Amino acid sequence: MADWLGAGRRRAAERTAPGAHEAKAATPVTGTLIFTGGGDPVFTERSFPSLARTGFMQNPVVYRSVRLISEAAAAIPLVLYDGAEEVSANRLLDLLHRPNPMQSTSAFIEAICGFLLMAGNAYVEAAMFGGEIKALHVLRPDRIRVIEGDDGWPVAYEYRVGSTSKRIAAEGEAGTPSSLLHLALFHPLADLKGYPPLASAQAALDLHNAAGRWNKALLDNSARPSGALIYKSEGGASLSPDQFARLKSELETGYAGAVRAGRPLLLEGGLEWKAMALTPKDMDFIEAKNGAARDIALAFGVPPMLLGIPGDATYSNYAEANRALYRLTVLPLVKRISGALGDWLGAHLGEPGLRLGFDLDAVEGLSAEREALWTRVGAADFLTRAEKREAVGYGAED
Repeated sequence: MADWLGAGRRRAAERTAPGAHEAKAATPVTGTLIFTGGGDPVFTERSFPSLARTGFMQNPVVYRSVRLISEAAAAIPLVLYDGAEEVSANRLLDLLHRPNPMQSTSAFIEAICGFLLMAGNAYVEAAMFGGEIKALHVLRPDRIRVIEGDDGWPVAYEYRVGSTSKRIAAEGEAGTPSSLLHLALFHPLADLKGYPPLASAQAALDLHNAAGRWNKALLDNSARPSGALIYKSEGGASLSPDQFARLKSELETGYAGAVRAGRPLLLEGGLEWKAMALTPKDMDFIEAKNGAARDIALAFGVPPMLLGIPGDATYSNYAEANRALYRLTVLPLVKRISGALGDWLGAHLGEPGLRLGFDLDAVEGLSAEREALWTRVGAADFLTRAEKREAVGYGAED
C-alpha cells in the first residue's frame, strides 16, 4: 500500500513543480473514504435441504425446538378406538408398535414431526406384500415430487434417490387408498405442499447465525469493525481517482464481510484509521441474538423460557410454560398425525371405523392439570361418584 501511495505523492509533486507540463490532469479526490459493512441482506434458500442444514444442523435454537416438540409428541402413547370403545389388540396397533425393522414407534413419530416442522410435509409409505401392509417407512420430503393432473390434483408421487426413481400412484386400485400418505401443514399459496414453521423464521434464523459468525470473526481477529480511512498527506495533496478506486477495492475485498470482520489494517503513507461503527458492545449483539432466538421459538410454538432464552416473562414459571407447549403445540400436532394415520391405515385394513387418538391421562406434561382437576372434582360434594368419574374422563364402573 505504501508503494502506490508514494508514487501518487511523486506524481502530485511533478504536477505542481515549476515548468511542468500544464496538460489537464484528472481531478483529485478529496475528503475521507467511508468504509462500512452495509448492503443488501442475503437470506437462506427456503428449500428443505438448505433450511435443514443452516437451521437444524447449525442453529442450536432450531435444533432444540424441533427436538423438544418431536420428542414430546413421540412420548405420548397412542390409543385405538372403534367408535367410542377402546381397542387393545389390532393389526393397526401392531404396525405402529414396530413400523419397520429400523424404527420403533417413538422414532417413527419423531421423524414425521421433524419433517413437518422443517419441511411442512411428511410422507409415509406402506410397504405392501400380498395385498397386506408389512411395514411403514417415513420418506424424506426433498426426494418426493408431486405429479399433478390436468385438474390440478395429484395423480402420482415420484420418489427419487440418486439416479433411481419410483412412481407411486395417488390412488390405489378400485378406489383404495394410496400406498403413500402425505401429511402437510397449511400453505396459503400452494395446494399440494405444506409451509414449514422454519421458513417463516428464516430472517430470524439468518440473523442468529450471522451474529454468531460475526462475533466469532471478531474474536479471531481481535480488532474493531468498520470505520473511516483518512488520508493525511504532506502539502495537502489528495488521492488520485486511481488511488481512491484501488484503495476502495482493497478494503472491500480484504476487509468486508463477517469472515474478515475485525481484521487489522496495515496503514502507511499518511493513512489514518478512525473507527466510526458501533462496537459489538454498543450494538448489543447478545440482545440481538436473543431477539432472533425468541422469533425462532415463536415460529415453532415453543415458549422461550423452555429454551433458556432470557428476557421472556410471558409465563410465570417453568411448569406453566411446559403446559403451554403441550396444549398449544404438541397436542394439536399429535392430533393431526394420529388422525391421518388412523384413517389411512383403517381404510387399508378394511376397518374404516377405527380411530387413532391418544390418552391425555398418560401425558406427563399435563400431570399438574390432571391433579388440579381431580382435586376440584373430588371436593364437589354435590356430584355423585358416577358423575365424578364421568367428569374426569372415566366411564361407569364395571
